[in-house]
Amino acid sequence: MRLSYAMMETDLPHHKLSAKQPFRMLAAGLLVALSASGSAQAQEALFDTKAKQALMLEDQTGTILYAKAPDTLIEPAALAKLMTMELVFHELKTGNIKIDTQYTVSENAWRTGGAPSGGSTMFAKLKSSISVGDLIQGVIVQSANDGCIILAEGIAGSEQKFAEMMNERAKEIGLKNSTFRNSTGLPDPQQKVSLTDLVTLARYIKHEYPEYYRTYAQESFTWNNIFQRNRNPLLRLDIGADGMGTGYTEQSGYGLVGSAEHNGRRYIVALSGLASDKERAEEAKKVFEWAYNAFEEISIFTEGETVGEASVFGGVKSSVPLKAHEKISLLIPTANKDRLKAHVEYKGPLIAPVKADEQVGVLRIWIGDALAQETPVYTGEAVESGDLQKRTMDAVLELTTGWTRHLKL
Repeated sequence: MRLSYAMMETDLPHHKLSAKQPFRMLAAGLLVALSASGSAQAQEALFDTKAKQALMLEDQTGTILYAKAPDTLIEPAALAKLMTMELVFHELKTGNIKIDTQYTVSENAWRTGGAPSGGSTMFAKLKSSISVGDLIQGVIVQSANDGCIILAEGIAGSEQKFAEMMNERAKEIGLKNSTFRNSTGLPDPQQKVSLTDLVTLARYIKHEYPEYYRTYAQESFTWNNIFQRNRNPLLRLDIGADGMGTGYTEQSGYGLVGSAEHNGRRYIVALSGLASDKERAEEAKKVFEWAYNAFEEISIFTEGETVGEASVFGGVKSSVPLKAHEKISLLIPTANKDRLKAHVEYKGPLIAPVKADEQVGVLRIWIGDALAQETPVYTGEAVESGDLQKRTMDAVLELTTGWTRHLKL
């Protein structure tokens, strides 16, 4: 059972927030609050988008800058191709295929995704052979449905089996609410994604496959003597964008996943439910420019600093310090002052013996009522089992009071 240990709340002036003056973690439990800047809900009063669903994240700190129904399930349309490409990149990285591996254009790929289909295509010739490298360019730059199907059939034997691989891979990299039924994003009632998963996927691709990610910034690609420009409108808006893709369905409207760098920071956005491709480009540019100017960074914990403690049952010590592996910092709004809250959640009490550097929970930070960041926490040291008397006392404590503490001022 997950026990949420709560700490006394405390307030600190904003100007005192630094690596040298982090949150003051009190007692065994781990909820803190201090003066900071605006919640996502409060920010909606200052900023909003016409998108029905939206999610904006700053990559370095992992801060969620804006969220609007990000877990609503939508039809991905061509945004499903991001998952297709992740699987292709994974196959390349593991050595299962090579960039110069050749795949043949089947009649299914040609009819379903090629010139006869009337959809996005790289105009692959029936029964011709195309390298994985060229197919990647066709899919990313031209949003080629035929390219997707050729890759799917070449890697898995059929698009159905490839979709099964997509779903397995999605779970492996942390997508929680998405289901893929094909490689193209062509309509299927069971094919659904969330913007949260799409941002997770985009972030993963950027970090895991930098050599292939560069293709998303490619301005154009010519295949079969047909020149096509990159379909991502962000690349031509002078906002530092270098990826990733667009999509449209009648039910979900116009959507986009975009990635851009500004002043050394990377920002990733996902939008859905827009009325036109023009509105999609305008709203994406607006949300990027807002994010560039509306936030500042604060340092919360230095690398290896203790962020709290977890209770230990039956050990030589009754608690163990919890630490994060990396520096924890956060982007906060520069206007609309509010409260920043954090607490550690872990399955507890921990049972001795406890190993050092073992992940036992997460530190969650909220800006107002909106979850802004989540970071794994690890035991800072080992705790050996105590003697019989200590274990007996802990057992009595467990029976009489339980281990959950809720402390409030």
